[in-house]
Amino acid sequence: MKPSNIASALESLITAHQPVMIWGPPGVGKSKTVEAVAERMKYKYLDLRLPLLDVVDLRGIPTVKNGTTVWMTPSMFPRSGRWLINLDEIVQAPPIVQAGASSLILDRRIGEYTLPEECALVATGNRETDRAATQRMPSHIANRFTHLQYEVHLEDWVTWALQHDVEPAVIAFLNFRPELLHKFDPAVKAFPTPRSWEFVSRIMKQGVADECFLETISGTVGEGAATEFTGFFRVFRSLPDYEDICKHPDTATVPDNAAALYAVSTMISCRGDSKNAKALFAYIERLPKDFQVLIYRDLGKRNHDVCETQAYIKWTTSNQVILLNH
Repeated sequence: MKPSNIASALESLITAHQPVMIWGPPGVGKSKTVEAVAERMKYKYLDLRLPLLDVVDLRGIPTVKNGTTVWMTPSMFPRSGRWLINLDEIVQAPPIVQAGASSLILDRRIGEYTLPEECALVATGNRETDRAATQRMPSHIANRFTHLQYEVHLEDWVTWALQHDVEPAVIAFLNFRPELLHKFDPAVKAFPTPRSWEFVSRIMKQGVADECFLETISGTVGEGAATEFTGFFRVFRSLPDYEDICKHPDTATVPDNAAALYAVSTMISCRGDSKNAKALFAYIERLPKDFQVLIYRDLGKRNHDVCETQAYIKWTTSNQVILLNH
């Protein structure tokens, strides 16, 4: 399932108090998707990294009260309110910790602790085939979940990236080379994933000297992806100036190759606003239709004010047939 569908299913399952297990390869954004759903549903979010816990951390320390052994509930567990608890990396936890969590998953209680009525449980983890130090989930625990498979999806990632100020060059490159958004290779230390591309964006915002740019990006997403991205970034830096496009939309340079067209399209999508909409759409209409549609959709995802401008509405009306075919 693509992330947007995972999120939709989660909302229904959380409301039904049905525990959910989300499976997927490393670095694709499983936990971020759960956290985003919690925020949208007005739940407080608690991330419990089970591999870092022992059974006593879940059940609590035993003590004697009035001659009877009782378990002191850990302070990390919520006592009231709407909480979404993510049992993160559950299949990397030792079997004894998974077993300790099983009563919480099915019975909503462990030791002296009972999960408040408005709390919900989700678990996330890597697949056994990902070679991510996972333990096999016992069948009696697996049977307590609804299982969802997380699939990397470029359009969903671009929507997220536009809303979270990811470096435009990174978005443009992955629009151009979508197969490099996620290319899992357990045999190497660095490989491209949605998470590692977010790291690239963060690194670039801080600035990297040209002489160590390739090696730094290679150490984040792997040598092959970094080599391609470095070449693409040189194209990105030679684009028509955004201010020139806004001031002279009828004469500003229009790129003549696919890489540069993806780059200029993403630059407009990331920087466009309602104030410059008229000029931007005058320039956009000089681009090939596929890139016009790309900009049109990404502008609407990032800046809803643009959707209310006359230029946006006019383009929509004039291109309804094209939109239906995309």
